[in-house]
Amino acid sequence: MGQVRKTRGWAIASGPGGIKEGPACWEEANLGTMETQRASLALGQWSLWLLLLGLVVPSASAQALSYREAVFRALDQLNERSLEANLYRLLELDLPPKTDENLDTPKPVSFTVKETVCPRTTQQPPEQCDFKENGLVKECVGTVTLAQIKDNFDITCTVPQSVGGVRSLGRKILRGWKTYGPIIVPIIRLIG
Repeated sequence: MGQVRKTRGWAIASGPGGIKEGPACWEEANLGTMETQRASLALGQWSLWLLLLGLVVPSASAQALSYREAVFRALDQLNERSLEANLYRLLELDLPPKTDENLDTPKPVSFTVKETVCPRTTQQPPEQCDFKENGLVKECVGTVTLAQIKDNFDITCTVPQSVGGVRSLGRKILRGWKTYGPIIVPIIRLIG
């Protein structure tokens, strides 16, 4: 090997790889060898792979939508597919059902929307639009999933004949879904 000279805790080593300086303890570690450089490179590659894996695989909490967010996402889709002139905005949202651990299980929803002054072609979010005076009100019922990667919803919105009657019917349907939905969904999955 080459020569090593120590001065006050500092080492200067000379050899075939050139001159290296550093703390005196480096001399024992022999950091200039190819094996150490390869090990350091491999460690760097593993660190890079772990970092990339952390970026690619989102956490479960990042994939879950809240009940309210799922309804807003469904409403955005309804506004996009609508043939009506103006956007609709959430007016009232009924309480969410009991939570279910499975994000893919459809959750029953019931909410009311009202027509806004914003044209459907606008890029403005409906939440920033004012309600249209005497705008059309619709009752919406159906299901949404809380999985962020799926835009799975089945919502039907209707104009109530009399607000009390339809609202009452919507609530009855929602209560029925809360009761029988957990039984019906597995049967539908088996069939379909």
